[in-house]
Amino acid sequence: MIQLQEISLWFGSKRLMTDVTTRFECGMLTALLGRNGTGKSTLLRAIASLGELQRGNIIIDGMPIGELNSVELARRIAFVNTERIAVEALSVYDLVAIGRSPYTDWSGHLRGKDREIIERALRITGVEAMRNRYVESLSDGEAQRVMIARALAQDTPVILLDEPTAFLDLPNRYELCTLLTRLAHDERKCIIFSTHELDIALSLADSIALVDTPYLRHMPTDEMIASGNIERLFNSDNVAFDAASRSIRMQR
Repeated sequence: MIQLQEISLWFGSKRLMTDVTTRFECGMLTALLGRNGTGKSTLLRAIASLGELQRGNIIIDGMPIGELNSVELARRIAFVNTERIAVEALSVYDLVAIGRSPYTDWSGHLRGKDREIIERALRITGVEAMRNRYVESLSDGEAQRVMIARALAQDTPVILLDEPTAFLDLPNRYELCTLLTRLAHDERKCIIFSTHELDIALSLADSIALVDTPYLRHMPTDEMIASGNIERLFNSDNVAFDAASRSIRMQR
């Protein structure tokens, strides 16, 4: 579980969020939405302790992130971004195995338990068949699945993803976000992903965290739709909003 306690975020001289207090539960998939430049990536990096927090506290699994060392933090939070790993001749298996780094000794020796966790991560994310392929040979969709497998092998209660559907075609976007839904529900992970895909977010996410500068409005997806906040903020994207809204109403 993640708790934000009266946090404030700035980017240079620009105020992004002020006095934000909310919580994200395990077993839930949360979509982080907002206009470009409003601080979605900055918020994710602050939660992962990769960026500066101007005010307030972030609590992960009952512990303030400022009190966690690098190993303790890596055992609680896995962070996935859109950047490809630029290492030649690195196999999918070896990349996923990097997720076990917080649990191995200085030599990176994998024990039997580590290998079991790696195998399970490969299987759950559907990349088991490409275990021996080199990372540079993967398509964008395959690469994102492998990065999620690495995060799953890291065995953290929290997984953060910054624009995981960027550069993917529509079928791969839905497939990837459906995978995230399964991981949140079946593996009891607290998963937050930033996205510009309104239809996917409103169709698949359990809750929406909407950056409405300087606020962060966070509520269950159906409540967020009913509130009108997204429609107001994305008034030029009403086609996608209306389509996703109709889809959810039909499901319910």
